Amino acid sequence: MWVIAMFDLPVDTPKERKAYARFRKSLLADGFTMAQYSVYARHCASIENAEIHVTRMGKCVPDDGEVRFMTITDKQWERIRIFVGKTRRSAPPSPAQLELF
Repeated sequence: MWVIAMFDLPVDTPKERKAYARFRKSLLADGFTMAQYSVYARHCASIENAEIHVTRMGKCVPDDGEVRFMTITDKQWERIRIFVGKTRRSAPPSPAQLELF
């Protein structure tokens, strides 16, 4: 399973920028990696494990802005098509099932 976090958080004031940075650091500390700006992904061994991470990160969401968490299977992740300019790149390989983070 993969958990994908997508967010739009305000960064107009110093307080909002600090909340944005705190949330982003929480994602990184929980094992998420940046897929692109404001989109982070994390591999999980099971749907139960994915729910634990979604719940944990949901508690870190700032008061302002919007965060969405989506779970997809490894097979769905493999079907991601990445385009950079006009060129297509393949999706990054899935981690091994027993890989420790």
